[in-house]
Amino acid sequence: MFKRVGLFIATNLAVLVLLGIVMSVLQNVFGVTLGNNGALLLFAAVFGFGGAFISLAISKWMAKRSTGLHLITEPRNEGEAWLQATVKRQAEAAGIAMPEVGIYDAPEINAFATGPSRNNALVAVSTGLLRSMTRDEAEAVLAHEVSHVANGDMVTMALIQGVLNTFVIFLSRIVGRVIDAALSGNRDGGTGPFYFITVLVLDVIFGVLASVVAMWFSRWREFRADAGGARLAGREKMIAALERLNQTYGQTTLPSEVRAFGISGAVGHGLRRLFMTHPPLTERINALRKMPATI
Repeated sequence: MFKRVGLFIATNLAVLVLLGIVMSVLQNVFGVTLGNNGALLLFAAVFGFGGAFISLAISKWMAKRSTGLHLITEPRNEGEAWLQATVKRQAEAAGIAMPEVGIYDAPEINAFATGPSRNNALVAVSTGLLRSMTRDEAEAVLAHEVSHVANGDMVTMALIQGVLNTFVIFLSRIVGRVIDAALSGNRDGGTGPFYFITVLVLDVIFGVLASVVAMWFSRWREFRADAGGARLAGREKMIAALERLNQTYGQTTLPSEVRAFGISGAVGHGLRRLFMTHPPLTERINALRKMPATI
């Protein structure tokens, strides 16, 4: 349910800042000029979507590296065979290619799916999930993850993030010119000594604000994936899985690089809620209970 967006956003923000530095170097060191706003917007779109799709392209690699998971190629035991067979059955029902399946060592109940496309994905579960959940509950968690893949959520997120990145890059440079002109007295539209550092700071500030929009979409798609999980595994199994997760009270030992991907994150209040990748589990359970028993 639950590992992918935080890592994607964090990676994308890092790539965005890096591309912003490269863009500024091209302007200030190599003399690449983006004097008119049309050229700047085009350049921002190239870099903005570039950052989002680089993040998308390396998402599986980053997840494998940060969790140290074991990929199941040949099942070593009955549990791994069940896990692989369940994902295969659900993938066929959802009309997608068989994802890679993995297990990573962690005591808490957790799972995630990631990858650059519906037919090039990874689904992984924690050892804690396999120890703590019944087969029915684990089946529902896997169905939720397969639904994320089938819904094309990662590609949609990349497109949304690309649009947001474009405006972050564009606006930070427009505002940067205004601030630089005010501080340096340069009224000719050039870039003075304050421009470079101002743009870097604005890239981060606007990037964080853009993440609020991305996080809203992330929370919305969790409800959609819950519904998909209910269709693939059954509504009662999906509710039971979320109720089991709710008993963990948001505790996690995931590394910081992927913590926002976790299935059961901490409950947020006030402004913190704006940056939550997942809705509270109680809200998701209530939404499922309002759905028809057979869907």
